Amino acid sequence: MTAFSEGSHPRDGTGPGEVVIDGGPVELAALLDVACRGAQLRLDRAAREQMARGERALAEHLEAGRPVYGVTTGLGARVGEPLAGDTASAVETLRGRAVAVGAPLAVDVVRAAMVTRAAGLATGGSGASPAVAEHLIALLNAGVHPIVPGTGSLGASDLCLLAHVGLVLIGEGEAEHRGTRLTGAAALRAAGLPVLVPAPRDGLAICSSSAVSVGAAALALAEAQSLLAAAQAAAALSFEAFRANPGPLAPGVVGARPAPGQTWASQGLRALLAGGELMEPAGPRRLQDPLSLRAVATLHGALAVALERLQDAVLPELGAAADSPLVIGGEVVSTANFHSPALSQALDAAAIALAQAGDAAAARPARLAASRFSGLPEGLAGGPHASGVAPLEKTARALARELVLLAAPRSLDAAVAADGAEDAVTGALPGALRLREAVAAMTRLIAVELTVAATALTLRGPLRLGGGTAELLAWVRARGDLRAGPGSIGAGLESMAQAIAAGELTGLGGERWSAAGGLTGLGGER
Repeated sequence: MTAFSEGSHPRDGTGPGEVVIDGGPVELAALLDVACRGAQLRLDRAAREQMARGERALAEHLEAGRPVYGVTTGLGARVGEPLAGDTASAVETLRGRAVAVGAPLAVDVVRAAMVTRAAGLATGGSGASPAVAEHLIALLNAGVHPIVPGTGSLGASDLCLLAHVGLVLIGEGEAEHRGTRLTGAAALRAAGLPVLVPAPRDGLAICSSSAVSVGAAALALAEAQSLLAAAQAAAALSFEAFRANPGPLAPGVVGARPAPGQTWASQGLRALLAGGELMEPAGPRRLQDPLSLRAVATLHGALAVALERLQDAVLPELGAAADSPLVIGGEVVSTANFHSPALSQALDAAAIALAQAGDAAAARPARLAASRFSGLPEGLAGGPHASGVAPLEKTARALARELVLLAAPRSLDAAVAADGAEDAVTGALPGALRLREAVAAMTRLIAVELTVAATALTLRGPLRLGGGTAELLAWVRARGDLRAGPGSIGAGLESMAQAIAAGELTGLGGERWSAAGGLTGLGGER
């Protein structure tokens, strides 16, 4: 769970705009509008008819006496056991699989999962009744959020978590509504919503997908993309404070070894520094700087490419027919469409790239605070009895260490479940939730770097900064200065991190900041 975004989560389903589910993929921006900003959802006629066709095809399959997994048969290791294939069986499927435990998932994750599942159902591939998607949408629009415990998915579908969503649809389980935790039945009554009477296929259709993993991954992707602009900004301010040599950012240097994403990152950093003394021949203090400065474009470029890879993995999942069994071409077939190894691997790659960038982000403030490197007072202290920024090195290194621990691959967490029927897993959901934690840690680390760089620039004295970095320095100083007097530095850092997470740096300064944070054109560098 990301600590910085809870305040923006919708609690009553109200918010801007309307998102239409039409049976095709949902755009990432639309999912975020619903999950985080309370936009209303609507299932259009084409999607409803598409679902109805899938439901009829499955009914014909059943009428012909042909077995359907999870409808006329048991699940997993009990696939050989017959089921009645009625509403009671669908209800028991949900009750029997709602076994997730632990702290509840954040509201935005639950909402993102519900949008993803509604869009997947709208393809018609599940064979579920249109009423299932309509009831999911009604919950979202009314701000009824099922309480979904966070532990119970190995990445071979999110069956045990999504079953908790299904319980609320049938008037059981628990849900949050307008800030109050209620029974599922009470939440439906409070919102004026009816109980779903599930068709035979509906029980398994609600929970047989990786919608929680996909929804959480979509949120993590959006947060990490926003963070990248802030990381670029902080590095540029450290360049100014250190009076680092911008030579490694020069087009000719980058072109001599065009590492993935490096051209994009170096262009963004140069755009932030443009117009300042540092870009002039006499600007840098040293011939060669520590690698945390010299290699920053390579590190940020690698992170940008990792996030593009994650985007490539997330987008096809938003509205995919990720069901087993799947209704396709009039047939009902067994699949593994819920299995998402590309997603889990991309989540791991993004976490590793973030940890490497974070290691350098922790090193730069340390170099600024070390007099032998920066030429400034030791610890950037303003007097003989002041500690300056020296204690912040502990915070920065603790955050960098947290990033390293969070980068441990989740896609390699081997497990066997369902009496051997699920003998290959992906770890997608743990990977997605972990990446959100990593983004939160990196956001705090960026706040440390900005604070230390601003303090160093105060000691440097008057300088003509680049257009972007001058605007950034004004933003940092408006939030307080370590040298300004008494107060909790930690509280100030947390406040700054909240502002960064809210996207204040992403839009600051117009086109300069877009150049520093946008991923446009990155794919051409691969």
